[in-house]
Amino acid sequence: MMVRQGFTVLLNAEPDIEVVGQAVDGLDAVARTAELAPDVVLMDIRMPALDGIEATRRITGVAGPEASEVKVLVLTTFDLDEYVYEALRAGASGFLLKDASAEELAHAVRVVASGDALLAPNITKRLIAEFSRLTEAPRAPAKGRVGDLTDRETEVLCLIAQGLSNAEIAGRLVLAEQTVKTHVSRILVKLGLRDRTQAAVFAYEWGVVRAGGV
Repeated sequence: MMVRQGFTVLLNAEPDIEVVGQAVDGLDAVARTAELAPDVVLMDIRMPALDGIEATRRITGVAGPEASEVKVLVLTTFDLDEYVYEALRAGASGFLLKDASAEELAHAVRVVASGDALLAPNITKRLIAEFSRLTEAPRAPAKGRVGDLTDRETEVLCLIAQGLSNAEIAGRLVLAEQTVKTHVSRILVKLGLRDRTQAAVFAYEWGVVRAGGV
């Protein structure tokens, strides 16, 4: 409760952020999200009644017939928490350590609310690569879906999986940043994915790239 209240105070102090509600457990989080329709949900992994992974899955629509526009930002105590990777697979747009500063917390909320994914930090890249290795061997490349991508889009997808930002991808491929944004949007539409984080998870799980490199 103290952590939740602390985050509420920090975020409400930001001029462009408003905390519209709090939840006491996973089930309450799902219900409150349906009621309040926030832009972003800060989700704890370990909660009573319903854990953060299943709550994330229900909120994002991964477990239901329709995708949700609500973005989920996962909060965790450890930077290599095995549950975080599962939360990303469940539709979370990124994660943040609970000891993050007020500035980092507000920045993370803004990034996720804008429709981007909190994927750039090295810690996130390491987590995705590490837990890709710990899960089952990558499935054979999803030719039916990946085959819809152009060579350039496949190249951009591989760089997304390495955690590069649009600006970094633009520099690597010598493209305009707006062109990269267009490629990213088309990739998400063609693969039926929510955001960059889901694109990275897809790339590892379907063998488009291997953990540790392309």
